[in-house]
Amino acid sequence: MAEVHGSCDDRFAGVREALAEQLDGDELGASVAVDLDGETVVDLWGGWRNEARTAPWTQDTIVNVWSTTKCVLNLAALMLVERGDLDVFAPVGNYWPEFSAKGKKDVEVRHIMSHTSGVSGWEQPFSIRDMYDWETACERLARQRPWWSPGAASGYHAATQGHLVGEVIRRITNTTFEHFVEHEIAGPLGADFQVGARPQDWDRIADLVPPPRVDPDPSTDLSTVAMRTWMGPVMSTKACSSPEWRAADLGALNGHSNARGVLDVLRVLSLGGEVGGRRLLSEKTIDLIFQVQADGVDLVLEQPFRWGIGYCLGSPIVPYVPSGRVAFWGGWGGSLAVMDLDRRLTITYMMNRMAPGIIGSPRAEAYVRAVYDAVG
Repeated sequence: MAEVHGSCDDRFAGVREALAEQLDGDELGASVAVDLDGETVVDLWGGWRNEARTAPWTQDTIVNVWSTTKCVLNLAALMLVERGDLDVFAPVGNYWPEFSAKGKKDVEVRHIMSHTSGVSGWEQPFSIRDMYDWETACERLARQRPWWSPGAASGYHAATQGHLVGEVIRRITNTTFEHFVEHEIAGPLGADFQVGARPQDWDRIADLVPPPRVDPDPSTDLSTVAMRTWMGPVMSTKACSSPEWRAADLGALNGHSNARGVLDVLRVLSLGGEVGGRRLLSEKTIDLIFQVQADGVDLVLEQPFRWGIGYCLGSPIVPYVPSGRVAFWGGWGGSLAVMDLDRRLTITYMMNRMAPGIIGSPRAEAYVRAVYDAVG
């Protein structure tokens, strides 16, 4: 059986076993962490940083966590709510006046946080490289018309949420989301999490292995909201290893961390807004997360999802995430963060071999089920 490193309370031995089994199966390199009531009860890792299996996944290995980054992005927005600087029920244009153009004057901050704004992708032509130019990318979003009536339905803001929410954060704080994370979140919490990746950390980044290629159906309607979103821009795992990607501020896509690093940030939600003597949020602000904004088939993901303000609250796609006061999301390929406020429980999983699909995977399911088997 594959070797697993790190610490694990005896009660959670099943998580260690699950990771070992998956490392003998589809997993290449991965880390899993669990916090229960303010105590890190699981901090495990194993496998390899590269497909050639020449570089082991170690305690300080990090990886591009894709849309798990959005969990931290929306935490940052909620922190501004807590400080009285942001109202999620106010128009985005109150903070970013240019955004009010082209039928968007009634788009509220809660809409961009819950994927219901109608601005789920950039109008083409638009490439990954175009995302790196923050100012121009935001100007283009401000000039777009919504692709559906804002607030009427969700349509996953796969890449745009980082710029939409990030620009509101920038307008309020006069600093970038990347800077905000470093100085207001990761630094104070002692978390190994960064937006992009500093050059001195490149040698500890695990290589992403893309999921199996799926050839497009030539009969696909390219005019749907889903296709316009996925094509504006088309994502690439190869881009993630470029200096430009690592230097960019992509609040929806390019957080770099591991399970412990993500855990050290997001457990603040599960623990009622305070961790290690630092209070970031009040219960009143956290309650905003659970105000349902959309509950039905998502126009982009084309499956049923229930969205609160900033986080997913449930979906049959991930039946292993329980109902209740539970918020979660993850990244392309299977990374996952679950914040269970009922149990004061946080589960995080980051890996480098990507599974098919936009959220969750059989591997993620194995770890989450093992955790819940332990807590009962």
